[in-house]
Amino acid sequence: MDDVTQVSTPEQFKALGHPTRHRLLFALAQRRATISQLAADLGTNKGNVAHHLKVLADAGLVRVSGTRQVRGGTEQYYERSFGALEFTDQATTGAAFQALAAQIAAADDPFLVLRTLRLTPEHAGRIAAVLNDLTAEQGDGDDQPRYNLLLSFYQS
Repeated sequence: MDDVTQVSTPEQFKALGHPTRHRLLFALAQRRATISQLAADLGTNKGNVAHHLKVLADAGLVRVSGTRQVRGGTEQYYERSFGALEFTDQATTGAAFQALAAQIAAADDPFLVLRTLRLTPEHAGRIAAVLNDLTAEQGDGDDQPRYNLLLSFYQS
């Protein structure tokens, strides 16, 4: 799996233009899953999930990670093909923020803080470097709880 994928192709922009696709990517960050499992997780139908997964797969953002035989056919498991996405386009970030707002609203006891800081360009560069370093670190063990992290550091 790639560590950070920069959103840059027209297919990626299209794929990330719908909040349901972000919700699918959030679900796949937790575990690989089938269309049926994802439909149950998102509270929607399998046809809707299949359509959005196809768009994500065509953009290279998800991939089939395995299959298993079930009565009536073969079931495919999907996973994300990246560790993190880097957004550079404001139109795409709008859909991402819609999906994030829903994710945060559904979270147990989320911690959300917005602060404004006056910094020199050098201090801003140091903070950005520390945030990048922290997001690159991964904890050991699949038995540990998973936390989602939204980082945004920008000049207004």
